[in-house]
Amino acid sequence: MPNKELVKFIIKARKRGFDDYQIKEPLLKNSWAIDEIEDAFASLKPKYKYKNKVSIFLDNELLKIIEKRAKKNMFTIPEQIEDILRRSCVNVKKVKKQDEKLDDMLVSLFSRRVYTKNKK
Repeated sequence: MPNKELVKFIIKARKRGFDDYQIKEPLLKNSWAIDEIEDAFASLKPKYKYKNKVSIFLDNELLKIIEKRAKKNMFTIPEQIEDILRRSCVNVKKVKKQDEKLDDMLVSLFSRRVYTKNKK
């Protein structure tokens, strides 16, 4: 069972904008046991039951960049992250299609059929 005071401290620190590493460091310096700290953080982790949910932790600098981009695109931060992931998957599909086109080009180059351009 995690220490309730420690859990409350972590919640308050997160609300004030500190990331987990910034919270752990002073706790360790003030003689908190690592096991107690880890138990408190583990009790705060969300427990998802669905496959389509992902939980990630981002450092403050990266989060600021995504937040700026989200404001520019008029998205919320989760919507912006979803858009980035979606675009990444779409780009992978495009790369695969380009590879197929390259194969078609090679076939046409080495084909016995002669293709001529219209001369003016």
